Amino acid sequence: MKMRYLSKRPWVHLWEWILSVPIRIKIMGIALGLVLALGMAFLFWMRMTLTRTLKQQLEQRVISLGRDVAARSTDLVLTNDLMNIYRLLQDTVDNNPEVRYAFVEDRDGKVLVHTFGAAFPTDLLTIHDHESEQSPGGQLYHIEEINTEEGRIHDIAMPIFGGRAGTVRLGITEHQLRQTVSQASHELILITIVASLLGIGAAFLLTITLTRPILELAETTRALSKGDFEHHVKVLVDDEIGQLGSAFNTMIEKLDTNRRMQARLLQRLISAQEEERKRIARELHDQTSQSLTSLMVGLKVLEGAVTSGKVQSQVQDLRRLTGQILQELHSLSANLRPNVLDDLGLMVALQQYVQQSAKRFGLAVDFQVAGMENIRLTSDVEIALYRIVQEALSNVAKHSYAQNASVLMECRDDMLVVIVEDDGVGFDPAAVMQSEIRDKLGLFGMQERAAFIGGKLTIESQPAHGTTLFVEVPLSDEVLSS
Repeated sequence: MKMRYLSKRPWVHLWEWILSVPIRIKIMGIALGLVLALGMAFLFWMRMTLTRTLKQQLEQRVISLGRDVAARSTDLVLTNDLMNIYRLLQDTVDNNPEVRYAFVEDRDGKVLVHTFGAAFPTDLLTIHDHESEQSPGGQLYHIEEINTEEGRIHDIAMPIFGGRAGTVRLGITEHQLRQTVSQASHELILITIVASLLGIGAAFLLTITLTRPILELAETTRALSKGDFEHHVKVLVDDEIGQLGSAFNTMIEKLDTNRRMQARLLQRLISAQEEERKRIARELHDQTSQSLTSLMVGLKVLEGAVTSGKVQSQVQDLRRLTGQILQELHSLSANLRPNVLDDLGLMVALQQYVQQSAKRFGLAVDFQVAGMENIRLTSDVEIALYRIVQEALSNVAKHSYAQNASVLMECRDDMLVVIVEDDGVGFDPAAVMQSEIRDKLGLFGMQERAAFIGGKLTIESQPAHGTTLFVEVPLSDEVLSS
């Protein structure tokens, strides 16, 4: 049965991307979005309200103009004074920019006078087919909105003399209304843009105020992960985030105190271990070796004293066994604490150990020293570096299946670097560090010794590509021997 893998939906990827955006951008985006949303909502509400208000005002203007023209034209229509009616209509159009046209109908619907010039649009005669409304003054009228090529026009039919003398028709455009709404909209858009910029500025200040302590916490956490216990959170205000920063600083101080206590305990432990090694090596060399040497001398005397060939053969075997034990005892004593390390220093001790390791493990080990002229390290540093190289070469022999290895000690500027490299099978350092504790005790021991002298140990390795171990120790006054 084949397994069917479902890919993430696009909205899942979008949500993950949104969550990964820095918090400053999130806050600024939210603030800007709110400002724009409120601005657009207010702009829409304003346009609707302003348009409705202006239409009501325009309607009142239409009624007022229609009533005025109807009243002034009553006598003129009754006396059939067409010339003065035309002048009245033309003056109305000229003095009121919103009036697009005007004309007068008699009571039979015949156009008496109009302001259209030569061609009169006859379609206007059929648009008022509804009942008339009554104005506040009690006069009947009817308004119809029509769409033209020039825009929307409000056409009002106002009766003259109660309709017995005819009807005045006026056409009022919405051009000025639209201009007013458009101008107000542009001003509001400008206000929205300014408000958005102010919102962005306020959001920026808000994000700095809110995120600066968080970023400070993150930076302090990164420094703490690198072993820097001197870096503390800067507490600017005593709010919740400031209290968190203070608590974090208290935690750092306690961790630093515990670290220093552990370092002192580790120093005492390593010093006690080395002293015990030194004592045991001295006792093995001075007492046990002398006893075995005396035993060999006695066996030699005994061998010359006996005449039996069988007994002489047994004595010779005992002498050989005693010599082998004595040789192994010398090797054990040297591994516990080589005297040459105390007498001649680290470089000579490492050179001898590399030669012994090459013979013991069957490896081709190369040892190089560069830039170490007239440099002598403190006893603790020499012991720590010697033990690290000792453990590294032991691991090469046990686990790497290497044919060649090299040890390099070099002084680079103000840094002492020790490199142990092999051409073995390699390994995955991350996997080893996540394995059981018994599989990484050697690595932990080397890291602890490097940290004990203020250095850093780095391991670079890949399966089938060998292993390289780096130890870097700053050449400070605590490292150099006076």
